[in-house]
Amino acid sequence: MHRLDPRSKIFFVALGIVTLFLVQSWLSFALLGGFFALLALFARLPFQYVFKSLRPLWVLLVLTLCLHVFFTPDEVLVFFGFLRVSLGGLFKGLFIVARLVLLVVATTLLTLTTSPIELTDGIEGLLSPLKRWGFPAHELAMMMTIALRFIPTLLEEADRIMKAQMARGVDFESGGFMKRIRGLVPLLVPLFVSAFRRAEDLAVAMESRCYRGGIGRTRLRVLRFERRDYVFLSLSFLVFALSLSLSWLTW
Repeated sequence: MHRLDPRSKIFFVALGIVTLFLVQSWLSFALLGGFFALLALFARLPFQYVFKSLRPLWVLLVLTLCLHVFFTPDEVLVFFGFLRVSLGGLFKGLFIVARLVLLVVATTLLTLTTSPIELTDGIEGLLSPLKRWGFPAHELAMMMTIALRFIPTLLEEADRIMKAQMARGVDFESGGFMKRIRGLVPLLVPLFVSAFRRAEDLAVAMESRCYRGGIGRTRLRVLRFERRDYVFLSLSFLVFALSLSLSWLTW
C-alpha cells in the first residue's frame, strides 16, 4: 500500500467508512476485518502499530458497550443490583464496538502508509475538479499540510513550557478537576502566544517567497493512477460490495 496513489487510498477509506455504517451482520464484519488484516500484511505493518491506535479509544469503547448492555430493554441475562445485563444489549454493544474498531483500523491503514504531504496532495487532487467553481482546493491542502507539520512542534513546545512551569512550582497533577483545569492556564497562554508568533513568522516567510496560492504552480511529483491502483480499487470495491450483499441477505 505504500506505493499506491494517495487518492486511491483516500477513496478506499471513504468507501470503507460508508460500507461499515451500512452493513448489519457479523459475517460482513468478519469479511471486512479479514480484508483489512490482509492489507496490513501486504503493507508489512506490525499489528501492534495498528492496535496501538485503539488505545485512546478504549474508554469510549467500554462506555459504549456498557450503555448498550445495561440500558437496552431485552431478555435479561443477569442482575447486578439495580443494573441488568440484557442479551440484545450485549449483542448490540459488541456490534457497535466492532464497527468502531474497524473504522479506526481502516483509517490507520491510510495514516501508516501515507505521509502527511502525500495525504494533502491526494486531497487536493480529489478536490481539484471543484476549482472551476471557485473552490480553494490548493489553499485547503496547504492549510492541512501546515497544520499537520506543526502538530509535533506544538507538542514539543507544550512539553517545554510545562517543564519550565513545573520548575517554577506549578503543579499540574494534584487537586480536583476544576483545580487542574485552572492549572492549565499557565500552560495554554504561553502556548497560544508561541503558536501565533510561529504563524506570523511563517506568513512573513511565505510572503517574502512570493507565495500567491496555487495559480501557476507546478508539482515535483505528479500524481498518476497506475495499474496497481486500479487493481487495488477494484478489489476493494468487490469486497465492499460482497460485504453489503452478505449483510442484506442475512438481514
